Amino acid sequence: MSVLQPGEGDLPGDHYLPAGPDTVLWGRLPCAADAPVLTIASGMTVTIDTVSHEGILEDQGKDPRAYFGRHGVAPEAVLDDAVAIAASLSRDPAHDGPHVVTGPIHVEGAQPGDLLKITVERLVPRVPYGVISNRHGKGALVGVLPRGPHPVSVFTPVEERPGGLVGTMPLTDDGRRIVEFPLAPFLGTMGVAVAGDERPHSVPPGDHGGNLDVKLLTEGAALYLPVQVPGALAYVGDPHFAQGDGEVALTALEASLRATLRFEVVARTEALAEFGELTGPLARTDEFLVPMGLDSDLDEAMRKCVRAALDVITARWGMDEHLAYAYLSAATDFDISQVVDIVCGIHARIRESDFGRVPQRAGVSQAVASPGSAPSTTGRVDSATSPSGSA
Repeated sequence: MSVLQPGEGDLPGDHYLPAGPDTVLWGRLPCAADAPVLTIASGMTVTIDTVSHEGILEDQGKDPRAYFGRHGVAPEAVLDDAVAIAASLSRDPAHDGPHVVTGPIHVEGAQPGDLLKITVERLVPRVPYGVISNRHGKGALVGVLPRGPHPVSVFTPVEERPGGLVGTMPLTDDGRRIVEFPLAPFLGTMGVAVAGDERPHSVPPGDHGGNLDVKLLTEGAALYLPVQVPGALAYVGDPHFAQGDGEVALTALEASLRATLRFEVVARTEALAEFGELTGPLARTDEFLVPMGLDSDLDEAMRKCVRAALDVITARWGMDEHLAYAYLSAATDFDISQVVDIVCGIHARIRESDFGRVPQRAGVSQAVASPGSAPSTTGRVDSATSPSGSA
């Protein structure tokens, strides 16, 4: 596996947006007061470098070359943009989140009431290693793990196998790496800016998206977000190599990715025809519609997800509500996205093929296309414009 330093390797998008002190926020998410670092037309693709927070945090020394060097990583295999961000930016660990997000991106024509559709066309690992962390008593077993006051960060090399890339772990700290699990990269954070002049904390997700940690958002999937401010001001970050639903130890296998994403404005009239009145995030894969429920109480998150699923089914296919409720109980899985981000997440997997015999209404599209199927609308632009301030 090669290391993808800034600007190196394949950059297939119409635009390229690097990660650096002038194009990222650390610990906070964009709001309406932030200036865009890139402006694009609806339908364009952007190849975006994302940087994992693992290896740059204060409790890891805020020096990624030193941190990863202790695990045998050569200095040239540590990302230069991670080094620059750690050296140039700061955050308040008591009040800010850990995540680095690249953006915001202004999408021309996006207005409140519209949806922003973000299609994941390509995700490429930038390094052959990642980190899984359980720190500061956080995770599903608060007060039980980690044992002791110090954070636990598990360095996890990635290796190639005939079936693809795998993460490797030992059975004991000093043992051979004989436990392997497949990689399924996705971006834990995808969002749009909130109204007002206060940047949200990067950890809890919300109607704006943010730190959703929905592992279904792999290549080919799309995320629909209600636009909150003109231009949407989209951003992405918190890259994952792999995650189990629940993300119980606090983090998944966190590691930097190069993402190529398509940003499209879905006008309000079309959005209403497609999904009804969306007030929160909705994902779509080649098989499922994925409404979400978000709340600090897991039971309430489940109720919100069921309500969102009912609303989508009744709006999209015209099914009576009591019949949709019965259908969900018989045919739809409700999965725990994560229980560690202050606000818990539940997502439903509604099979679109179950409604394949329902006559298609005008304005309602079929399942999301495969990666790379949409045509390019312009040549790639290599320079970001209007840099914003840093968090």
